[in-house]
Amino acid sequence: MSEYIHKSHNVTVLLYHLVFPAKYRRAVFDEQVDAVLREVCLEIKKRYDVKFIEISIDKNHVYFLIQSVPTYSVTKLVRMLKSWTAREVFKRCPSVKKQLWGGEFWSDGCFASTVGKHGDEGMIARYVKEQGNEYLQLHRDE
Repeated sequence: MSEYIHKSHNVTVLLYHLVFPAKYRRAVFDEQVDAVLREVCLEIKKRYDVKFIEISIDKNHVYFLIQSVPTYSVTKLVRMLKSWTAREVFKRCPSVKKQLWGGEFWSDGCFASTVGKHGDEGMIARYVKEQGNEYLQLHRDE
């Protein structure tokens, strides 16, 4: 479960839903690749402020629910995850490299979305819209 991350000047709860397809949408994920991916994610967790809340692996896609800190942009998270996991899968599972010619493990694209801990887009939009109404009302009466 996600938690508030307290740093010296901020408190955050940044959640990202990421989906990475394998190169050519090949069905390369099996138990061995699954195990390697999960081990690499544990290594990333130890080294960086990244928490893997959920990881799910399909035949040709990996789905992540990740919590991070503002230090890492979505682009940086995606780049870090893709590079670490690809390198280690190719090193530990040589049979996968034979299935994916060209030396690339992941497709160029990905799906990335933010996830709200306390509500959906509509609820947050209403909340933001309602903020400052007291200030506006005070200045309208002047």
